[in-house]
Amino acid sequence: MKPKEKYNNAKYWQIGFFSFNNAATNLYLALMGYISYYANSIAGFGVVLISVILTAQNVFDAVTDPVVGFLLDQTKGRFGKFRPFMLGGNLLMALSSVLMYFTTHEVVSYLRVPYFVLVYALFVLGYTFQTVVAKSGQSILTDNPRQRPVSTYFDSLFIMAAYGGTALFVGNYLVPKYGGFTNESLFREYVFWVVLLSLLCTILAMIGIAEKDREEHLIRHAGYQKIYVRDYWEILKNNKPIRMLIIAACTDKFASTVYSHTTVGVMLYGIMMKDYGISGLIGVVTAVPTLFVVSAGIRVAQKMGQKKSLVWFTTLGIFFQMIMMLVLMSDQVHRIHFSWTGVNGITVWFVGIYILLNGCKSITNNMVVPMIADCSDYERYRSGKFVPGLMGALFSFVDKVFAALGTAFVGIVMMIMGYNRRLPQIGDAVTPELKWTTLFLYCIMPVIGWMCSLVSMRHYALDKETMHEIVQNLRENGGRKNT
Repeated sequence: MKPKEKYNNAKYWQIGFFSFNNAATNLYLALMGYISYYANSIAGFGVVLISVILTAQNVFDAVTDPVVGFLLDQTKGRFGKFRPFMLGGNLLMALSSVLMYFTTHEVVSYLRVPYFVLVYALFVLGYTFQTVVAKSGQSILTDNPRQRPVSTYFDSLFIMAAYGGTALFVGNYLVPKYGGFTNESLFREYVFWVVLLSLLCTILAMIGIAEKDREEHLIRHAGYQKIYVRDYWEILKNNKPIRMLIIAACTDKFASTVYSHTTVGVMLYGIMMKDYGISGLIGVVTAVPTLFVVSAGIRVAQKMGQKKSLVWFTTLGIFFQMIMMLVLMSDQVHRIHFSWTGVNGITVWFVGIYILLNGCKSITNNMVVPMIADCSDYERYRSGKFVPGLMGALFSFVDKVFAALGTAFVGIVMMIMGYNRRLPQIGDAVTPELKWTTLFLYCIMPVIGWMCSLVSMRHYALDKETMHEIVQNLRENGGRKNT
């Protein structure tokens, strides 16, 4: 008789609640998507200066990841390993966001830039504290191959709510109320709601992981191990799965940073479609059907493994993205609208393809998080070391470097187009250069990123069968490879 398989299972409400940690950080990430407009329109910074500052801060963000990941792995306090970083990071982001958006433009001109840089650096530190937990907490929550992909569903749901909800709030409430991004009151109200909602999400996430984030549970995973700085290099050298996953995810991250950039959204919705409100409504209109696509991806992951699901939906994403490009090349793109009367063909095409494409993007962007936990289990199997913070930090380090490059890339493209002093604004004229640049940034860049991801996944060994063997071996041999 086959012995019963034993896993460190979690309740589904715990998985769902912990995913609120991702919602908390993505609310701030959506807020910072508008920092270019605040810095340009309110604080008076030039486009080139903004691009340089944001790129440098993103690089600093990446550099802080290994340090915070190392600290997390050393932490064994009475309040757990993960929860202090979650709460501390969220409070730092709240403080820095209020200072940044409420006071930067009030500072005397010759101190304004260094003040902005220092406050942004404080935000980056808080963001790193909380995102390292998002990349590593899955490792203690559950090791069941059927449960881990479920986090992709909740992550997709809450990230869509964070981005879609804020886009709707900004595009259909704040912009009409305050007349655009040149009114400082718009940013103040936006910050108030982000701080409130993100703190609530963080508290729920702490409740979700509380049962597993206790000393006795952590000792079962790691014992009383010592972690050294040199372990970073040793893991990168010998853990091939994390290297391949990093390559797959960071190329996707570069592309997603580009196509989701606020400036690209203004060019697509506010200029080409002549209705920036669509940027918020599209998330609401397509939310439920998009989740059906995500659910299909999770079913594939539960039956065939997370690797196979990622490969399948990356391939589908390339296909749907090319169809989306054909739709957006139409001269009728300005006729896309969401009124209840007079629905036209191009709107139906746009919404239908957007649903399928956004579902694929949600899977490819979020499936990598539980796959980091697989890589962490592999490391414990390979070397006997339980280092979820370090694994998440390694992943997040490279991920953020490529996000910085994506931000810089958009800035360079804007400079080439002639936007040196002023970013594209809602209602600008549609020129051929603007149209084709928008199509390149929104459509071509994700295809390039996904193709690189498919190549790296060919060398990623942690499929469903391999993970089953690893988890059972860890259960039987106390956390190290059976030699």
